[in-house]
Amino acid sequence: MANPAWTDLPEAEAVFSRVRPRLFGVAYRMMGTVAEAEDAVQETWLRWQDADRAAVTDPASFLMTIVTRICLNVVQSARARHETYIGPWLPEPVDTTADPALGAERGAALELATLMLLERLAPPERAAYILREAFDYPYEQIAETVGVSVPNARQLVSRARKRLTTRRVSPVSDADQDRLLRAFVNAARSGDLDALEEILAEDVVSYTDGNGARNAAQIPVAGRTTVAKFVRAFRNRLWPGTTLRWITANGRPAVLIQHNGSAAAFLTIAASEGAIDQVLWVLAPDKLMKIAAAQQR
Repeated sequence: MANPAWTDLPEAEAVFSRVRPRLFGVAYRMMGTVAEAEDAVQETWLRWQDADRAAVTDPASFLMTIVTRICLNVVQSARARHETYIGPWLPEPVDTTADPALGAERGAALELATLMLLERLAPPERAAYILREAFDYPYEQIAETVGVSVPNARQLVSRARKRLTTRRVSPVSDADQDRLLRAFVNAARSGDLDALEEILAEDVVSYTDGNGARNAAQIPVAGRTTVAKFVRAFRNRLWPGTTLRWITANGRPAVLIQHNGSAAAFLTIAASEGAIDQVLWVLAPDKLMKIAAAQQR
């Protein structure tokens, strides 16, 4: 007998709407851009309409499997596009002020620095890690979703965790990140080299996502003294006449740098043990436009 709960289209739409934030959460983490995540969610909706819904016993798991497999197919082509990107590619920052967990039960695997590391993983590793860390999926469900055995699902998550292990063994709290970010901005605006070096880790790396935008560094800048001098060097080009909008992006403190009401740059950091490990700038116009538009809603 058909299950009346979601065989009718209005009920199927209601079920989908309840699960949609979680679908977007996994899709965004997999692909790193809002547009591609929304496309994956829309494709999931189309497949849900065409599915034999009477045979589905767990709609949420069914839909999560669909969106994950769609993302697995898309990730390879996305990786190829990133290879032709001008300069470093960073995931698109998203405003999480109104939705701190981005539709997930847990806010894991959402920070920009973590999403950058996820780019290094093979697609099945990335999917398994996200399902486990961000959504607390049991290994049996991960295995079914990714299409592997349960032991292989455990191996995928284990390998992903090892590959994501960095020197950031103790990420700072949001309060400490906010303090370090504000200190960095103050030192950067004033050009205080000593103050910059005081809060930067010895092996700090600065990444600028500009995709060819003017004044965007096309290679990462590494090392405490080098990054401090780099930041001071463009002080007069970036900061005069700007206003700062302090926001929460990807679950962490960030700042939108605005000039005459328009976004000029997005800035966040990754830090551990009281020092900044990574400085992450976004100057690419399309990404800036989207994060700025989110702030105006």
